[in-house]
Amino acid sequence: MYLSREEERMLSGEEGAAVQKAMQLLTALGEVFGAERMVKVESAQIAGVSYGNIGDAGMEFLEDWANLGGKVRVKATLNPAGMDLNKWQEMGVDGEYYKKQIRILKAFEKMGVEITCTCTPYLVGNRPRFGAHVAWSESSAVVFANSVLGARTNREGGPSALAAAITGRTPCYGLHIEDNREPTAIVKVEARMRSIFDFSLLGYTVGRILGSGIPYLKGVSGADLDRLKIMSAALAASGGIAMFHSGGRLRAADKLEKVCVDQRELELSREKLSSEGKPDLACIGCPHCSLQELKDLARAVKGKKVKKGCALWVWTSNGVYDEAKDRGYLSVIEGAGGKVFTDTCMVVCPLEKSGYTHMVSNSCKAAHYVPSTSGLRATVTETYLVLESIMEGR
Repeated sequence: MYLSREEERMLSGEEGAAVQKAMQLLTALGEVFGAERMVKVESAQIAGVSYGNIGDAGMEFLEDWANLGGKVRVKATLNPAGMDLNKWQEMGVDGEYYKKQIRILKAFEKMGVEITCTCTPYLVGNRPRFGAHVAWSESSAVVFANSVLGARTNREGGPSALAAAITGRTPCYGLHIEDNREPTAIVKVEARMRSIFDFSLLGYTVGRILGSGIPYLKGVSGADLDRLKIMSAALAASGGIAMFHSGGRLRAADKLEKVCVDQRELELSREKLSSEGKPDLACIGCPHCSLQELKDLARAVKGKKVKKGCALWVWTSNGVYDEAKDRGYLSVIEGAGGKVFTDTCMVVCPLEKSGYTHMVSNSCKAAHYVPSTSGLRATVTETYLVLESIMEGR
């Protein structure tokens, strides 16, 4: 793999041990995937933040890197942590978990990473321009960046995204190359797409059917930011998909695989992700809620109350939380008995410590992962039915 003189200096250790470690990781990755060179990145989004996911070994790995003097040279933000940094006790998190999660965040902070802790960095300032090369690792954000924003990123691991932030480089392979961004299959959508939940089901169904590749979605309308956001998350959860197309020129269409997604296919996905029994915990915000979603949720719960023995947990980023608080949306949600958390989500926090047993959500990604990450049963359904299952009132 060709390296520039500056990159060779990084690899040789002339810019310090932390930079050398980062470049060693990236060159090894590039050789595995046959990259011919490095490409400069404008930002990084780093996973591997939750203590529940990376444990003591991951924590010590990050501290060692920080102690070597590692410093990011591009904008770098974090994926959700394993707890709300302020309301962690309300989530049932214990003191030992709290201390180790804080150690992880301090290591990132020492390296100059922004402690944002969100899966929607594009809503809070980390929004790459069209055509920009970036190194992002959160699966839903990767799909959104490639498909909606028009940036270029592979689905990075946490260490490789951090290495890219420290060097300002990533190996040029995969979706950084124009020819690799062409559609590989045409998906004719015949199902009715009327709600956020429908788009989540569509994403999950396409990922379930294709498994991998780059789908061209034909026949989709009404796709706003929130619908594209939740669809991106579901695509990445059920399959190894990091990009989709839904418009524009389509080359060599006659040579592409063709599949059809109708209402029955969506129903099969819903059944696959739903358990029997009554839910006792409703979770909204996977990916993290936008300001519009919190506004809509506040309107939906106004005048209602969470049933005894049940809970409504809502997840968002700090930036969106602050604006929603100023506009009065949070007071309405909390007045109905809901809790709004930041910095974390139902997939990466120790949800099993909450005391609840059956989660209901409008997010297929959440329902896909929660049973394996925390042992709770899960069900997916329309947002209004999520609320109806755990609330009472007019």
